[in-house]
Amino acid sequence: MSCTFKKKDDLYEVLAQSKDIDDSFYRVIIDILRREKISDCLEFLSKPDNEKHYEQYFLQMKNLQFVEKEQQLLLGKSNIQKITNLIQTILDHDFNENNYSEETYRETRQELIKKIQENQKIREFFLFLVNLTALDNKLIRCGSNSLNLLVEMKVNFKQQSFENIRIKDTSLIGANLLQCNLSGSEFSNVDISGANLNGALLFNCKWNNLKIQELLQLDGHNDYVRSICFSSDGTQLVSCSKDKSIKLWNVRTGRKITQLFGHQYDAQSICVSPNGLTLASGNQDGFIFLSNVKTGKKLCKLKCHNQIVNSLSFSPDGKILASGGSNKSISLWDVKKGIQSLILEGHSGRVQSVSFSPDGTTLASGSDDKSIRLWDVQKGQQIFKLDGHSGRVWSVCFSPDGTALASGSDDNSIRFWDVKTGQLKLNLYGHSNSVLSVCFSPDGTALASGSDDNSIRIWNVQTGQQQIKLDGHINRVQYLCYSSDGTTLASCSADKSIRLWDVKSGQQEFKLEGHKDSVNSLCFSPDGATLASGSGDFFILLWDLKTEKQKFQLDGHRSDIRSICFSPDGTALASGSDDNSIRLWDVQKGQQIFKLDGHSERVWSVCFSPDGTALASGSDDESIRFWDVKTGHLKLKLYGHGNSVRSVCFSPDGTALASGSDDKSIRLWNVQTGQSKFKLYGHADYVPQVCFSPDGAILASCSYDKSIRFWDVKTGKHKSNLNGHSSRVLSICFSPNGATLASGSGDLSIRLWDVQKGQQKFQLYGHSKWIQSICFSSGGNIFASGSDDQSIRLWEINTGTQILPQYKSIMDVQDQFKTSVQQNQFLEGVNHVVTILRIAQYIHFEAYGALIFKGEFHNHQGRDLRYLFKERGSCILNSQIEFS
Repeated sequence: MSCTFKKKDDLYEVLAQSKDIDDSFYRVIIDILRREKISDCLEFLSKPDNEKHYEQYFLQMKNLQFVEKEQQLLLGKSNIQKITNLIQTILDHDFNENNYSEETYRETRQELIKKIQENQKIREFFLFLVNLTALDNKLIRCGSNSLNLLVEMKVNFKQQSFENIRIKDTSLIGANLLQCNLSGSEFSNVDISGANLNGALLFNCKWNNLKIQELLQLDGHNDYVRSICFSSDGTQLVSCSKDKSIKLWNVRTGRKITQLFGHQYDAQSICVSPNGLTLASGNQDGFIFLSNVKTGKKLCKLKCHNQIVNSLSFSPDGKILASGGSNKSISLWDVKKGIQSLILEGHSGRVQSVSFSPDGTTLASGSDDKSIRLWDVQKGQQIFKLDGHSGRVWSVCFSPDGTALASGSDDNSIRFWDVKTGQLKLNLYGHSNSVLSVCFSPDGTALASGSDDNSIRIWNVQTGQQQIKLDGHINRVQYLCYSSDGTTLASCSADKSIRLWDVKSGQQEFKLEGHKDSVNSLCFSPDGATLASGSGDFFILLWDLKTEKQKFQLDGHRSDIRSICFSPDGTALASGSDDNSIRLWDVQKGQQIFKLDGHSERVWSVCFSPDGTALASGSDDESIRFWDVKTGHLKLKLYGHGNSVRSVCFSPDGTALASGSDDKSIRLWNVQTGQSKFKLYGHADYVPQVCFSPDGAILASCSYDKSIRFWDVKTGKHKSNLNGHSSRVLSICFSPNGATLASGSGDLSIRLWDVQKGQQKFQLYGHSKWIQSICFSSGGNIFASGSDDQSIRLWEINTGTQILPQYKSIMDVQDQFKTSVQQNQFLEGVNHVVTILRIAQYIHFEAYGALIFKGEFHNHQGRDLRYLFKERGSCILNSQIEFS
């Protein structure tokens, strides 16, 4: 078979040649190459002698007449010639030489993606190149670039077979590899931050030098984390929180070692002595406690500040402790004697941060008075007053060599100061809100900063240029701290989490465009093709679930959107808001139809009648209102609740309306007369949602009292309780067949309940803040959840959907490991309800229900990352290893 080609520099023109190829022949070539165990695909495809393999392949095809087989053979030869020419062209292009995921190719990637985003032919060719990496070493570079581009185009690889592929030196940030078969794959120097590996098969993989932006997340505090501090050897981390607890963590595993003790008031600041033996903690009432780190035993109680102790710092020799307080003073303490040795006064505002120089001779302090001061520790005198910030100074930190000082401020800037002269050296801008923490790396080459904009940034100290931006926290980043070896950065946040970051991986910024505030309400269109979401960012977004892209942004409300609901025919959407209004929207055009005014306070809930002619709404004004959908006029007002009406819901036959209220009661109303039929009492707290079963026989209600209740609609009597959530239950929804109830809670879990048995089936985690809304699709195999963490997640229940060729399901594996399962209970607790899509402003690595058998999973430090997979819900089949 002859091969002619013309070298082309424009990559799009090269890829456009795929338009004339029948992509079904990619599978033909892969099958033949695998069967013949070919390692040089171009050489094999180019030899005329090998046409016999294609002839044999097509002539063996069943259910075809001889003439049809001959036609198929001619078609096959033509397509294989075109594929051979295209592979040769790609081999000679820099697409097979250079790493297109690097920053230098950013504009090239973006321009290329714009051209090929909707080109299915090019996408199929990319997938072909990815699969060829399993066979041919010479195609690993272009295959890796192809996978990177597919990921950046947000292609959903659900249930794809990627067995034995070899990928290196690229970024797969945010890849949706849901239930993919990646067995035998080899990854080298690949960034898998934010990847969705839920339900994936990971047998005999060799994944080394991995990069994961979110190395670890330490969850355990029940309120925001104020301060963190590494032990001197870097193996442990101490944290204090507004929940009044102080916790000690194992850095390698992310597990809590112990809870040291609790202050009467929440601890504001902590610091570990250089020898790692003593912990200093300061609280809101002005006390400082010195405690033994290992035992948690209190050694000493110090009292000087009459107000909050905002910051603590040990001198390098551990003999002196400095404390900065809200009383505008700084105290120096003799640690051994437990007595105050000196008071430094001069600031005219609260002292927010104190830090010793590396030689211990100088102390720096930052204050609400917008100034930084340098103090001579021995003399107790001020050396310099550094002015320049236009807002309060939250944090100060000396460079390791003691020549420079960094400061972070409410003016959104970071400043570098010359310690010897007190002169300003450099200004760093990039954060969009207050800089709350700054910290130098141990080698002094980098500076990390944490901000109220929820991001962490790492800066080059020499150039002042931003190197990395780490997104992951969903609230302000309070404090930062480097490990002693400089490879790990710890951060704590008002989102109640502590995160450990791999700072050598050099990840690029990545965001999925979505809501910028809590997702309060979700609703599927009747045909299941569109998902609507309402948020605290005042917007409603309509999402095309097939393409996973945003269709419309509905702009009109002037405050938080609390509830949304599709009309039964799917042509209209209703929304209720904190701006006291209800709006009706044309879904096809993305335009407002009516603005319904009448409620005097926020509108919590809206619901269409089954025939689509009426809309009900519930409000903080304690009323329920019925509206004529066609005219937008008010039809009826219902009064009876003694507090806010949180939820309204029509019965399936449209004759009754249920309402749940902050007065802890539920009411059933006659829609025709507007009269109350039943008053249902039993909950001990607010009732945020009520929901009818599809047959209309059961009414479900959830409450801040942590319970879900079932009621008999005909009699109004209580039937049963569903207990299990450990915090307020905020949302409930029946599946279309009525067999399952889903619930979302403040305990961050989603639970699926067997309605008939009244028992919990599954418990799902993934969201990092309260789950505000749950909604099933019309088919019942997918449900959506919306959360205060600003994300929407789509979850799939295992329904026997089509399995693509060569894909082995978890059920197959359970059969294969049946004996092992019985003996070792490897798969105990593994369920098949997994996140299939995230719509969010941040990335989050997921591997829930993934199955790992043998293989290697290491980061660039050689650290075994199976503990992280296990932490994220993976099942490790080949080992009883405990990652402690």
